[in-house]
Amino acid sequence: MKLFIVPCTIVLLLFSIGSCKQTKKENQPAIDSSSTSVIKSDKNMELLVGTYTQEESQGIYKLNFNPVTGELSDPSLVVETENPSYLHISKDRNRVYAVNENSQGAISSFGWNADRTKLNLIGQQPSEGQHPCYITLNEDTNLLAAANYSSGNIVVYKVSKDGRIEGDSQVKTHEGKGPVMPDQASARAHCVQFDAHAKYLYAVDLGIDQVLVYPIDDQGNLGASQVALALEKGDGPRHLIFHPTKNLVFLVNELSSSVVTAKVNPENGTMVVVDKKSTLPTGYKGKNASADIHLSSNGKFLYASNRGHNSIAVFSASEDGSLQLLDNTSVEGDWPRNFVLSPNEKFLLVANQNSNNITVFSVDAKNGLLGFTGNQIALSKPVSLNF
Repeated sequence: MKLFIVPCTIVLLLFSIGSCKQTKKENQPAIDSSSTSVIKSDKNMELLVGTYTQEESQGIYKLNFNPVTGELSDPSLVVETENPSYLHISKDRNRVYAVNENSQGAISSFGWNADRTKLNLIGQQPSEGQHPCYITLNEDTNLLAAANYSSGNIVVYKVSKDGRIEGDSQVKTHEGKGPVMPDQASARAHCVQFDAHAKYLYAVDLGIDQVLVYPIDDQGNLGASQVALALEKGDGPRHLIFHPTKNLVFLVNELSSSVVTAKVNPENGTMVVVDKKSTLPTGYKGKNASADIHLSSNGKFLYASNRGHNSIAVFSASEDGSLQLLDNTSVEGDWPRNFVLSPNEKFLLVANQNSNNITVFSVDAKNGLLGFTGNQIALSKPVSLNF
């Protein structure tokens, strides 16, 4: 392991790990008591990082995050596993679920050892498709769903109380294509989300410009799908998130570099578009592929990542879901894949896949705007961040 630090610059050798702090902020934010469930001590919280392992990364890593200063430290490999590009952590923080994004895809469940220094494999099942890229559990943590990008299908498994993924799978395959080649040459399932009551499972498909909805019965079985929302041709929807208190959802479109607000009909799961805005500043003509999307817990601010423009788009969200682009903040890296708000929402952390670094930004609670803290850490091919 080698690390070279030039003033305020990290030079990365695959796989090199280090940190650099460029500035020190005054009036550092205090710890929010609502986030103590994931705080290891008075100062540090666990941040798990999913990676691509084609180069120097070996699997899932754990970092310490200081919720007062925003500093990242003490990176360690907690389990070797191939291409864990998307993670989901159980509500009790004791289990970690990951996709293994390969041509013969798999999904894995892990549990912590006694001192939370290593993850042990609980079980693994096939994803029943190619290149799974998203994984999630329902609120009761007894159903697991994953999206397979290349094969355009989704899979649902039942999960036992000890975190084991049960063997009988439910597979749903999407049909169709879109106008943008080669991205939309076929269906491309990219995200799955249970609604709050696990009455429906939503599947976001980038290849066919649709959000599909599957009803779920009391035994956890999926019914036939219907189109919950048809996006504009060539939008390429990628991720979907729910508003914390309203019947609203927000989607980020990879191919059209835009975000969409839609109102949800809770009776049948269908959606109607409320607003659509570009994630890019006016006049930008370069290539871009939007990736991830997150909403503040009060529903006032929406964030989306831009790969190519290499920025986080910051939006204000009104009561009805209408959006206004406030700013595009440089991610201080290249190709921002996923990002995450810290549990106290004082910071936003970005996984920059191509520049092999994770960067940390302060969040202004009044206006939602971001400021680079100077904190960053080097890690090979980070793509998924999870507290």
